[in-house]
Amino acid sequence: MELNTYIEQSLLASDATERDIMQVCEEAKNNNFHAVCVNSCYVPIAYQILKKSNVKVCSVVGFPLGAMSTEAKVFEAKTAIEQGATEIDMVMNIGFLKSKNHVAVLRDITEVKKAIGHIPLKVIIEICDLSKNEIVKACEICLDGKADFVKTSTGFSEGGATQTAVKIIKKTLKDRAKIKASGGIGDAETAHKYIDLGVSRIGTSRGLDILNEDVQPVF
Repeated sequence: MELNTYIEQSLLASDATERDIMQVCEEAKNNNFHAVCVNSCYVPIAYQILKKSNVKVCSVVGFPLGAMSTEAKVFEAKTAIEQGATEIDMVMNIGFLKSKNHVAVLRDITEVKKAIGHIPLKVIIEICDLSKNEIVKACEICLDGKADFVKTSTGFSEGGATQTAVKIIKKTLKDRAKIKASGGIGDAETAHKYIDLGVSRIGTSRGLDILNEDVQPVF
């Protein structure tokens, strides 16, 4: 499979303008990326640009802290879908996880998944804030909540994806859910390493850089 089909081109900065979103969507169409990942307020714009293409519209939910109520996440996810999103990336409530309030974490995920039905749900577990045991537990809860993917990072914390964490996630999920590696992936070599480890998606704001690097020279 070609590298471009793994890429979810992300533009999640707080100062991203409508024009910025339009540009990212056009670039995604031109390069046949898997998806464009945007804040929920920009789903309608992304949908209008991408609706006649194969590029999916992915909306983040509860971004970037994951600390809002479950009801707020459910509402944001449902609204995003109504406005054209075809995938949802929600942030796990890390504070609840570290409090060992696993029931609340599970409810958070379960209620969002129930609300969106067949739409793919990716749960962001923010690996840089978790110990190995916490990563394992987070993945187990994602499986119990019927999440379709575990995503490594928001890209807005102290660290992003690591190969060590992806290996832990892969071992825990055992192909019962997929993996999206995100955070700090900005070159083709790194992207390929994660794909070789078994990730199904690459979340990045540098999709064009990755793709341009991946073009093999012709002699």
